[in-house]
Amino acid sequence: MTNTQTNPLKPSRPIVLYGFKLSGHCHRVELFLNLAQLPYRYVDVNLRNGDHKRPDFLEMNRFGQVPVIDDSGVILADSNAILVYLAGRYASEWQPKDELQRAHIQRWFSAAAGLLASGPARARAIIVFRRQDDPREALERTAQLLAVMDKELERSPFLVGDTPTLADISMYSYTAKAHEGKISLSDYPHIQAWLSRVEALPHFFPMPNAPTA
Repeated sequence: MTNTQTNPLKPSRPIVLYGFKLSGHCHRVELFLNLAQLPYRYVDVNLRNGDHKRPDFLEMNRFGQVPVIDDSGVILADSNAILVYLAGRYASEWQPKDELQRAHIQRWFSAAAGLLASGPARARAIIVFRRQDDPREALERTAQLLAVMDKELERSPFLVGDTPTLADISMYSYTAKAHEGKISLSDYPHIQAWLSRVEALPHFFPMPNAPTA
């Protein structure tokens, strides 16, 4: 089963997404824009050149981080905050009304900002961006996260029940690219099946491979 309902409200003009293509945080927003069939325009922010630290960008996000969206003058940063905004305004089926389900989505948002960021995303950054860091802690956190995810996905096809929600969007990108951090998913069959289900959703948009992958 997939989400098929959509809100009648659509952006008055394309949403501008400021991002960096190799960022999983940016991909989760672009993935959602595609799945929800929302018009958008992508503006590449060259992190290597420090574009995210320039005054004009810092006016949009004082943390100097991507992604950022501009929805007809509504400026918003942080990938999970953006997902909540876009779902609430344009695609409410991705954010159920049931309070318990919404609480479970928030639980996965916390995992995305915690173990996912400090585990698979960090391990990938060490390889892809040649970050000077000891991978051992990242690998330990990855093992902890993947064990929990696989067990939970044994019970349901998606992270919060039978249909995809924002929880799946927030967790997908860095999990799908775990191999770029030299992490194998071969011991996690339920995660592999979940990735395939997400990738089978209508209008799925893949994250590009890193040059070193």
